[in-house]
Amino acid sequence: MQNTSFTRNFARLCLWFLLATTATACLAAQALAAAESGSEKESGENAGAESEVVHVIDFTGKPAGSAFEWLRENGYELHLDAASLDLRFSDKGLVLHTDGRRAGLIERELQLPRASRIRMTWGVEEYPEGANWEEGVYRIPIAIMISFGEKDIESGSFFVPDAPYFISLFLSENAEPDKAYTANYYHKGGRYFCQPCSPPEGQTVTTEFDLEQAFRNQFDQQEVPPVTAFGFQMNTEDTAGGARAFLARAEFLAD
Repeated sequence: MQNTSFTRNFARLCLWFLLATTATACLAAQALAAAESGSEKESGENAGAESEVVHVIDFTGKPAGSAFEWLRENGYELHLDAASLDLRFSDKGLVLHTDGRRAGLIERELQLPRASRIRMTWGVEEYPEGANWEEGVYRIPIAIMISFGEKDIESGSFFVPDAPYFISLFLSENAEPDKAYTANYYHKGGRYFCQPCSPPEGQTVTTEFDLEQAFRNQFDQQEVPPVTAFGFQMNTEDTAGGARAFLARAEFLAD
């Protein structure tokens, strides 16, 4: 049975990421430590060769065409403007596209107590013009979001609902790889990492990120809760509009 309270909190959490990220960025000496320990690997490197794959989300090999029916049949929920995005399967996997200014989230619950790393195969075909994390325009062609546990962490505001810990990875041509970004809220429980930054348009990249190490470094916690949700999103609001990106695979690994 679906945990409706958790789903509601996760959706609200992503709503604030999409619509209220007038964020600050904290310099991540801790994030650098995670990166130096192998948090991100490009395609072709022997990343995580000895890690066990505990769960795979594969968007490849699907018949070309609309992805909405498949997503709903596989437990994904659409939030915000997700229904207005062009979500289609192609030879690259699941393509997210918009010609306008849209903010959409697609998410599902998971229960992965052993997952310690994630390996993403994805890419950007068109960056939203005007998005720039260093200049305060926190918009993205694509991002993923991983939530941990079900315990709500303070949002930092009476008016913003509390939510579980989360880590988000995003692709951007105007962000810094040596920063862990935080928004106006969720300073205690949320971090955003550009992983990798500035991949060329049209190129498929593989990102391997150490979730467990980043969680411990960023939240000063030794015990890492299980992964309990996976989501992906596009946000072109406050830009010239228009973006295209794709997801091929998400692999959760255990060391």
